[in-house]
Amino acid sequence: MPDDAPLPFQPAHCVAQPGAACLPPPGWQPNPGSSAFAALDLGTNNCRLLIGTPHWGSPQGAAAPTGAPFNFRVVDSFSRIVRLGEGLGATGRLSDAAMDRALTALHACANKLARRPVRGLLAVATEACRRAGNGPEFVARVEAETGLRLRIISAREEAELAMESCAPLLEASDRRALLFDIGGGSTEIAWIRIHPGHRMPELIGTISVPVGVVTLSERCGPSCFTEAGFHAVVDEVAARLRGFDAVHCIGQEIRAGGVRLMGTSGTVTTLAGVAMALPRYRRLLVDGQVLEACDADQALGDLFALGRDGLAAHPCVGPERVDFVLPGCAVYAAIRRVWPVPRLTVADRGLREGILLRLMRLDRTAQRRPGRFWPGCG
Repeated sequence: MPDDAPLPFQPAHCVAQPGAACLPPPGWQPNPGSSAFAALDLGTNNCRLLIGTPHWGSPQGAAAPTGAPFNFRVVDSFSRIVRLGEGLGATGRLSDAAMDRALTALHACANKLARRPVRGLLAVATEACRRAGNGPEFVARVEAETGLRLRIISAREEAELAMESCAPLLEASDRRALLFDIGGGSTEIAWIRIHPGHRMPELIGTISVPVGVVTLSERCGPSCFTEAGFHAVVDEVAARLRGFDAVHCIGQEIRAGGVRLMGTSGTVTTLAGVAMALPRYRRLLVDGQVLEACDADQALGDLFALGRDGLAAHPCVGPERVDFVLPGCAVYAAIRRVWPVPRLTVADRGLREGILLRLMRLDRTAQRRPGRFWPGCG
């Protein structure tokens, strides 16, 4: 949503088009006296809530983007694996069991929001609800049962929000950035132009590849534990990426220099944890870490060599994620094959952080315009 979006703004959680009437959900009301904002992301594998307040500085020690008025400080969060996309690839629909798991997590989020008033809320659903034939029906059920209004966002908006959250990790020497997010149901790639002196980079193009860690684990998960199966996934994903590379001449730009490769997903944060030999995963150490490509490749090889039991016992993986790690690593290996950038910037941030920054930016813009009012955010 651009800064010059039509005003008055709709509530941050609203699914209506700009200018349309929109009633707040019964389970949540904006609190103009609060300084906190909330972002809820219902993905193919996880349900996540993040609540934060504007902060005149940069969180976790990351450098703020040029001209950024603020970043944010986390005050509460929630994350649960729900596997909403389980079986979606075979049936084209969300299963009853998967929807029930997601609803349980969403009730927990609604209870948190009831206890902690927030100024604005944006709740979004991504690939599973985009693809499912009963996605809109499920969104209506969520509102009826929890009062939360989920908005099914496009792949492009998902990439834009990830770009907004990762902008603080860019440096002055960067000309371009290639940002990827290996999700549960899809992999989003964003090709970005950096303008020196400007706070926000420009999204040149995006591609949403319909393979993610959940879909791959269901289709060919066991085979990813074999060399032949792993490389078959790498070949498949690389073939899907080459058309995007040709359109934007990304390989040529990489050879010219000044291109930053950034990854935001459990796959790349796991690779970082292994490469850094962390005894347990620590976000503060991983977010913003720059890995040499050879070190990330070595970490990938180490994970592959562990096998299922070793992955389940690893402190940066664990039994809940054991089925997803190698499919995600295969997607990463395909990205590395098509775009051999010498370093990888690891971002333990993404959609939720981008939502919070956008809500805060829009709220600040609304406050600067006399006579304007944004219900739910100012």
